[in-house]
Amino acid sequence: MANVSVFNMEGKEVGKMDLNDAVFGVKVNEHLVHMAVVQQLANNRQGTQKAKTRSEVRGGGRKPWRQKGTGHARQGSIRAPQWKGGGVVFAPVPRDYSFKMNKKEKRAALKSVLTSRVQENKLIVVDELKFDEIKTKNFKAVMDNLKVSKALVVFGEKDDNAVYSARNLPTINTADVSSINVYDILKGDTLVLTKDAVAKIEEVYA
Repeated sequence: MANVSVFNMEGKEVGKMDLNDAVFGVKVNEHLVHMAVVQQLANNRQGTQKAKTRSEVRGGGRKPWRQKGTGHARQGSIRAPQWKGGGVVFAPVPRDYSFKMNKKEKRAALKSVLTSRVQENKLIVVDELKFDEIKTKNFKAVMDNLKVSKALVVFGEKDDNAVYSARNLPTINTADVSSINVYDILKGDTLVLTKDAVAKIEEVYA
């Protein structure tokens, strides 16, 4: 069972915490982690790109010159792909890039990435993150105290003051337990969890 330090908002260690091996100590499955990232990026694609093929481009119905005897190469239409203003050979069309992953695969991928953060010493547990007002400077001060520059900060419950205070920090993202995903965890160099968030993650995924 992994044992991690718990810090306060001043960056001082205030205790230790055991992490559940069923969530933070599983065998890392890199294939499922990769699939989860690809799925999220694919599902975010709009898929609205479109270009016209030679059958869709306006004009070009008449043969530009006779087949033989001109000295030119034979041509059937001025909208053929080799012509300026012609159609695209294999033109992209609107499509849906999304695909599904099984529920068990998604859970295994999330557990794998949480375990990897523990193994790489990139997981920080904070006893609480409470702010009296919305102030970016206050949130940045806490991150500086924890020696964190790029991170995903996860709360047990959404705290508007904390979320809005972090919103102007370009390298800090926030989430609550219900919305964490593999891609966001990997995108931040460090994963910062409150004690409440750890308890909820273990309750949901153990």
